[in-house]
Amino acid sequence: MAVTRRQKEVLDFISGFEQRNGYSPSFEEIARGLDLKSLATVHKHLTNLESKGLLRRAHNRSRSIDLVPAQSKNERLIPLMGTISAGFPLETSENVETISFSDLIGRDNAFALRVRGDSMRDEHIIDGDYVLVEKTRTAHQGDIVVALVNGAETTLKRYYLEGSMVRLQPSNIEMDPIYVPAAQVAIQARVHGLLRKYR
Repeated sequence: MAVTRRQKEVLDFISGFEQRNGYSPSFEEIARGLDLKSLATVHKHLTNLESKGLLRRAHNRSRSIDLVPAQSKNERLIPLMGTISAGFPLETSENVETISFSDLIGRDNAFALRVRGDSMRDEHIIDGDYVLVEKTRTAHQGDIVVALVNGAETTLKRYYLEGSMVRLQPSNIEMDPIYVPAAQVAIQARVHGLLRKYR
């Protein structure tokens, strides 16, 4: 998960405190240990870290901060060095964080698929790309989905429910939409991200 420098300091402090004492620190001890002036600031950092899945808190007991172990020691974190302009140049500022695949999806039921074909090229999804998808059985109008058609073939298209029919819409002006009875379409996943390797 991407964490700020200050959030990393909070995690490191909690980890060190627990190793030394055998229990988690209080808000006051975190504030003192990191020279934070306000307990509200501690609360904000802990809430953000909890939302990123890096710690858990039991709200009905004191000293209830539990660090969540990393899901996989093999997951590679790469530096997220900031933002780059694709328009007019911007002033450079370095703010080092890290990013992992979990940051892009943030879900346990995620996987990747290699794209074959050009039916989604106008969405900038081309042959050889990898789409990051969330396994699901539901979709909203216009979602890019992995759809199982007639129980036999899967396809990557935009999903539109139109009465008793489903329109599976390619994003390629040269291709026609696919119309299938809704009963013959099963949503398998919804696209959340895209990876492309340049040679």
